Amino acid sequence: MHKLSVIIVNYNVEYFLEQCLYSVKKAIREIDAEVFVVDNNSVDGSLKMLTTKFPEVKLIANKVNSGFSKANNQAIAMSDSEYVLLLNPDTVVEDDTFTKAISFMDLHPDAGGLGVKMVDGQGKFLPESKRGLPTPLTAFYKIFGLSRLFPRSRRFAKYHLGYLSENEIHEVDVLAGAFMLLRSKTLQKTGYLDETFFMYGEDIDLSYRITKAGYKNYYFPETRIIHYKGESTKKSSVNYVFVFYNAMIIFARKHFSQKRARTFTLLINIAIYFRAFLAILSRFFTKAALPFFDATLGASGILLIKKIWGEWTIYREGGDYPVAFVSVVIPSFLIVWLLSVTLSGGYDKPFKIVKALRGILAGTVLILIVYGMLPESFRYSRALIFLSTSWMALAMIINRLTGALLKMEGFILGDSEKKRFLIIGSPDEASRVDAILKSTALKTDFIGIISTEQNTTLCDNCIGTLSQVPDIINIYKINEVIFCSRNISHQTIIDKMTEWHVPGISYKIAPEDSLSIIGSNSINTKGDLYTIAIQGIDSIGNRRNKRLFDIFASLFLVVFFPFTLLLPARFTVFKNAFRVLVGRLTWVGYCSYDAGSYRLPSIRKGVLCPEDVFKNNIPDKELLDRINLLYARDYTVYKDINIFVRAIKRTGRFC
Repeated sequence: MHKLSVIIVNYNVEYFLEQCLYSVKKAIREIDAEVFVVDNNSVDGSLKMLTTKFPEVKLIANKVNSGFSKANNQAIAMSDSEYVLLLNPDTVVEDDTFTKAISFMDLHPDAGGLGVKMVDGQGKFLPESKRGLPTPLTAFYKIFGLSRLFPRSRRFAKYHLGYLSENEIHEVDVLAGAFMLLRSKTLQKTGYLDETFFMYGEDIDLSYRITKAGYKNYYFPETRIIHYKGESTKKSSVNYVFVFYNAMIIFARKHFSQKRARTFTLLINIAIYFRAFLAILSRFFTKAALPFFDATLGASGILLIKKIWGEWTIYREGGDYPVAFVSVVIPSFLIVWLLSVTLSGGYDKPFKIVKALRGILAGTVLILIVYGMLPESFRYSRALIFLSTSWMALAMIINRLTGALLKMEGFILGDSEKKRFLIIGSPDEASRVDAILKSTALKTDFIGIISTEQNTTLCDNCIGTLSQVPDIINIYKINEVIFCSRNISHQTIIDKMTEWHVPGISYKIAPEDSLSIIGSNSINTKGDLYTIAIQGIDSIGNRRNKRLFDIFASLFLVVFFPFTLLLPARFTVFKNAFRVLVGRLTWVGYCSYDAGSYRLPSIRKGVLCPEDVFKNNIPDKELLDRINLLYARDYTVYKDINIFVRAIKRTGRFC
């Protein structure tokens, strides 16, 4: 029998899982332990990474996503240990986390389960590290914000037990599912996780059954873990609201009396629709706020311009433009401009003024073309078009400058903000991470190195020591700090994140022997990820532009069919054009072969590929690997246009 079984359920979080396993590997060095990974049918390369880098892990590869509870139960049933740890893949444990936690459990035979202190990707304490039972009143206080208003109140802050010190050991009602250390004997008595809960609520249910079985749950802050949280699901999503709160209903019906369960269910149903409404409202304002303000400011200015221009020119003696001009023409102008700005990337974060102006220009050209085709009676004023165009451009500049001055998310002045990095590690490891950063599409303005070795004179690029980091951050205007986990213990990493805690600084970890650098700014944001195969082609704007090019190129080949008939394999060209038009193919894809060491973003199979711009085929697989990487990393739609034009004779290739 082992001392510990670590169980991790994974679903499409390859890079987080990799980092988690590296930290687990360090933490079990002095412990007789086994590690299970249950993969719920991931499609992101997790299985290949596991078999290549962690062959010692006991892998359970499910063919369907069976849910969190069932997946954990599969591994629990196979485990043979005194203790079982349920661990999320988006966590990083300290090197002595398991040793300290197990020692506490050994000394407290009444402990059925244990949770630890959790911090987010910036070292901030996560209140869900310790939780109370979600009784109807506790849930009411949480749902309607009273717990947030009175975070230390014994009455209102029971959900996160805010009145208990985060730095002292306490008995608690509920353990966090991200880290649940369980005594195997307790599980034999309580039973495994309830598979009725697909996701969320299973930790509350099991914690409650542990206390009902006569054991205690402990919050143990003498060791910590990083819990990035938010990679797999986002709290602002409507789906999260329904899944989470429905799990609470399942729990109430299972454990509360019929009367209390009805009360709780009614309360939760109110909360579901209240929170769902807020989530929809939040997402709407997040997506539509800028277009709304652009349209509102634009329409107001155009109406004013119409009035002033009319009074100064053709309506000096009285009268006004026809009602249709206000009810049809102006809204049509606004729709064309907003769509053009959208297609030009003007509403993609970060919001760039140049993209907005490019969209306004394109929209104006379209408006003038249509205007020239209209009957004379519908041509109200070409001057108004130019004046309205000028105002719309000014309105968009005003809105984006206002957002930038208020330091709102996504608003920047000029080009994308250049990153200033500080890498902490040995000179060799820091150089490796430096190479990863330079292989991405990131605009790096500065990369400094803090050596963890005693003799810093051997490091030409080193700019200081660990104790000088706070001053270095201020002097060099650092944006992000990257820790090399090969050289620095995870305990030290968390210590420094918590100790420095400089506003506006992001912290990331570069696992050893990995091509990824992982971090997260908060529990509600998706974890930031830098990889050598940076996903330039996977951005919203680039995917949209690529699809638009596919459509226009296909229409070109169909409309100008006399030209197309001159191409080799012309009938196959028409067939390919149709397949691209309906989305089954793309005109330009990756070169067809195993992608080697780079896991590139998924795109449709291409009729052409970057290799086609060369006269001869390229037999060197490593060179093709690099060509594919450069195409994906530095993608712009102009690459597709260039490849399509230069290789148009090959568009009849059979696919």
